[in-house]
Amino acid sequence: MKILITGGAGYIGSTLAPLLLAGGHEVRVLDCLAFGGNSLLGSWCEPGFEFIHGDIRDLSTMRAALLGRDAVVHLAAVVGDPACSRQPDLARATNLDASMALIEESKRAGVKRFIFASTCSNYGKMKDPTQFVDEDSDLSPVSLYAETKVAVEKALLQSGTNGAWCPTPLRFATVYGVSPRMRFDLTVNEFTMELLVNKSLKVFGEQFWRPYIHVRDVARAIQLVLESPEHLVSARVFNVGATDQNYQKQQLVGLIHPYAPDAVVEYVHKAEDPRDYRVSFTRVTNELGFKTTRTVANGIAEIARLVEGNVITNFGESSYRN
Repeated sequence: MKILITGGAGYIGSTLAPLLLAGGHEVRVLDCLAFGGNSLLGSWCEPGFEFIHGDIRDLSTMRAALLGRDAVVHLAAVVGDPACSRQPDLARATNLDASMALIEESKRAGVKRFIFASTCSNYGKMKDPTQFVDEDSDLSPVSLYAETKVAVEKALLQSGTNGAWCPTPLRFATVYGVSPRMRFDLTVNEFTMELLVNKSLKVFGEQFWRPYIHVRDVARAIQLVLESPEHLVSARVFNVGATDQNYQKQQLVGLIHPYAPDAVVEYVHKAEDPRDYRVSFTRVTNELGFKTTRTVANGIAEIARLVEGNVITNFGESSYRN
């Protein structure tokens, strides 16, 4: 396929692009390079790779990027609650307005497959803490970031389905692991780095649940959906992760502790957290056969090797955070 990845220089996109190229697809990346373009260097010399430097909010750039594409993987966004809270106008313009326009322009351009990167944060807080939420559970977005994701999901699912249009929202678990565009503001990566480098960590709301997934498995899931028969994925929402990879923050610390036994951890107890959810990933496993290949324990070991090998030393650089 001829695939457009919006936000392809980002944490997920820079892992996805080489995977799709290796699978024989042609990949065009559209990115404004807010965090630089070094993450694309590994794909740059591949004959099936193409890059467009531009902003997803610019309609003419969007239309140029869509020309001749069979599929769109829409990753471009102001990502995460803190970033959206800091720049709410930019977040709405990028995550909501530009995404809505991209759906319409993709249909107009004859794009067949459209994968939208959504989030398990859409679930907000579990009504019953003893149960797992799934794709049919109520959505309770408690942040601007999640609100924009829910709105675009709804629009995508209402955009119609026919033989020429196959939309699929994917709700990703919280991502971790090493990527060409590295981030240290994601929970597993951040906790591991802080404990190994700074020998201290302050944890807020240690008892609340989140699901986690390696960035490489996110890329594998996207590739799987792109290559799956349309009747299996068209207008279907999938949680992407593994049910046994739901963790409380205190459990994450327990897994990291052997790598930094002398580190000091301070728990700041919070009686309430608007985001507290354990997620079932049965649908993506049963219907598409997707299984993750890495665990949180694997990811912690991976980050530890990165730190201990002095591969990265300037952990405070803003480019490592959204």
